[in-house]
Amino acid sequence: MTEEIIIAGFGGQGVLFLGETIARIGMILGKNVSWLPSYGPEMRGGTANCSVIISDDEIASPVVFKPSTFFALNRPSFEKFENFVEKNGIILMNTSLIDLQGKRDDVIYISVDATNIASSLGNIKATNMVMLGAYIKYKKLFDLYQVLDFISKNSKSKEFFEINKRAVEYGYNSI
Repeated sequence: MTEEIIIAGFGGQGVLFLGETIARIGMILGKNVSWLPSYGPEMRGGTANCSVIISDDEIASPVVFKPSTFFALNRPSFEKFENFVEKNGIILMNTSLIDLQGKRDDVIYISVDATNIASSLGNIKATNMVMLGAYIKYKKLFDLYQVLDFISKNSKSKEFFEINKRAVEYGYNSI
């Protein structure tokens, strides 16, 4: 099993944190992982993306050219990376910020109203955790309770954990 992921959006949307979270959970589960962040000098508000690889085998390079999964957190990222996704791959679209239809018929598009869900939970910064919930339900690489346990053990505060827990659960139940 090898899962190659690109996560892309605006700086400040938690793109890098989402990628690091997925990589660290994979590592805890005994997988080989790679996490490669990429962001502009302005970071917050500029573009950010990261590549994550989770594999049963050794990883030769951290660079992802044809992701099996693409998290599109905003429209410019969707437009930039849509065509790179491998055939039969999935594209998780934050439809709160992407008002386009997918152009391809050889990938699976999963619509997640992530920013609006996070906003309704009281913290727009939880958009990335809503997307994580949808991803784990669809891909089934991780168990929901493994992810919540990881978030619990790695949260700065009880409040941070509660918001992220609710966001993951809402994302999980949104598809």
